[in-house]
Amino acid sequence: MSRPPRVSAIIIVYNGDRYLGEAIDSVLSQTFPDWELIIADDGSVDRSREIARDYAARHPEHIRAIAHPDGGNHGMSATRNLGIAEARAPLIGFLDCDDIWLSGKLAEQVDLLDRHPDAQMIYGRTLIWHSWQTGNVGDDFFYDLGTTPDRLIAAPQLLTLLLENKSQTPTTCNALMRSAFLRELGGFENRFRGMFEDQVFFAKALLEAPAYVSSRNWAQYRQHKESFSAKSAGRGGDGRARLAFLMWLAGYVVRRAPWQLGVLMQTARLVARECWAIARPRRPAWLRTR
Repeated sequence: MSRPPRVSAIIIVYNGDRYLGEAIDSVLSQTFPDWELIIADDGSVDRSREIARDYAARHPEHIRAIAHPDGGNHGMSATRNLGIAEARAPLIGFLDCDDIWLSGKLAEQVDLLDRHPDAQMIYGRTLIWHSWQTGNVGDDFFYDLGTTPDRLIAAPQLLTLLLENKSQTPTTCNALMRSAFLRELGGFENRFRGMFEDQVFFAKALLEAPAYVSSRNWAQYRQHKESFSAKSAGRGGDGRARLAFLMWLAGYVVRRAPWQLGVLMQTARLVARECWAIARPRRPAWLRTR
């Protein structure tokens, strides 16, 4: 087997044939050449597997196409873990099939991690990308990072900001992390198949290790009505999904880092807030403020 690359890029895909080629091309366009790409399929029934296999056939030195052994749909977390199990590099980055990387992402992030060996993860700004569909770049925007960027931030400072929605959640399409640390954390939690699967992982990471936060934009997060997050919001499921995340996190902190009493108390308070928001009766229409 050849020497392992510096970076393993992992694209997960479920029925994403409309966007998958563009995501793969954004990895192929990286100015940093020392990478491998693992395309992990989660039981697609469209042309996604065919597209992945075609790219792998044309770029066998860089790209592999894989799927769950039973060919089934196991959810986003399990599919990311499938890719992690195949990854050979000391650094791992993720990309969903409908998002893209900017061409300098890996070069800049690898350089920063080399210069900050204590950082177990790096992330920056992610463009919330509407203009791919509207044609108007004015529709695009960035969320506030919530902290002074271009520095290493100790744990668990970023987690406390994330829990209060005072910072941009690290996005899987933006972050680059050390694979040994990722595996030490146990990867992603398979029980979270969709919503909050990313925040569950990032909560684990930010609870325990410093991260480097950059002011740079390295990824574009495509907005469209077929995305999992859009469908969840349309069904009104975000509140219950956040409650499930917070209850899981409380148990995780007790098991993994019981000395983080501040995080535990903050999480318990947020669980109570979410329970009240879900359980409280709706006021009659004639009492509601317009």
